[in-house]
Amino acid sequence: MKPPVMITILLTVILGTTMVTTSSHWLLVWIGFEMNMLAIIPIFMKKFNPRAMEASTKYFLTQATASMLLMLGIATNLMLTGQWTVSNILNPTASNTITIALSMKLGLSPFHFWVPEVTQGIPMLSGMILLTWQKIAPLSVMYQISPSMNPNLIISMAITSVLVGGWGGLNQTQLRKILAYSSISHMGWMTSVLMYNPTLTTLNLLIYMTMTLGTFMLFMYNSSTTTLSLSHMWNKLPLATSLVLLIMMSIGGLPPLSGFMPKWMIIQELTKNDLIIIPTLLAMTALLNLYFYTRLAYNTALTMFPSSNNMKMKWQLENLKTMMFLSPLIILSTMLLPLSPMVSTLY
Repeated sequence: MKPPVMITILLTVILGTTMVTTSSHWLLVWIGFEMNMLAIIPIFMKKFNPRAMEASTKYFLTQATASMLLMLGIATNLMLTGQWTVSNILNPTASNTITIALSMKLGLSPFHFWVPEVTQGIPMLSGMILLTWQKIAPLSVMYQISPSMNPNLIISMAITSVLVGGWGGLNQTQLRKILAYSSISHMGWMTSVLMYNPTLTTLNLLIYMTMTLGTFMLFMYNSSTTTLSLSHMWNKLPLATSLVLLIMMSIGGLPPLSGFMPKWMIIQELTKNDLIIIPTLLAMTALLNLYFYTRLAYNTALTMFPSSNNMKMKWQLENLKTMMFLSPLIILSTMLLPLSPMVSTLY
């Protein structure tokens, strides 16, 4: 793809997301979603092959269905209230329809089936965009309509998302699928607190994006796509083995790493609202995620497969890939917990 075309497509993706996040008119929100969806598909098919085409088709069909449901909810709300304001949804049917449409765009359970398949079929860079940037627009709309959402619907989807994200990633060997199930689980954590403290959802999204960007860049730097290829990382990048351990434990939410902060605050917020069973379930199912994160760290740092003398010398070869933001992303992904007292005063 030529650079001017790529720049135009990326600017369209950014413009579509910006329109969704800044608009208070439902029609502009819907147009922003459509711009974003149609511009991201060429990025998915940048390296054209049958897998990328299949993944892009699945993504298009799912997002088009979600857009139709979203327009149905918008039209229902317009018919009953006569206005296009995003933050004012008075009808429960319109609210539930819009919530389901946004959940499909976000990849929440039970509308999660497209996320692992699409992520696995596209390149690592495109998968990184899908699991980070593409979550901003739906979550920003859910943030705006959170007072009028059905709490039983959103909480049930959040709990099932954390369960699916934990169980689904247990038997996976492909790194992109593991990170996709991790994304489903994190979306469940974010939406669980959306009804009670939406700003905590924003905090969780920022930390999740930081950790996921760092993880993808680390895997791309090592050209790793499976757990087996991770086991050879000690030959090429000895330092990266400890970095994978740190960032995996941070995504799993272990203290004293950055990933513990949003989980801690979400559990605290839910407990303050007299919800005991829900945070208990969330904390228990987080152990499933922690298991396959630990397995990735084990494959990277604690296994040493039989190898020839030539392979043992790979660490002397210069890696020509440039990952400009990898170092600050890893630092932010692991060392933000001391800032939690300041963050808690803001929220």
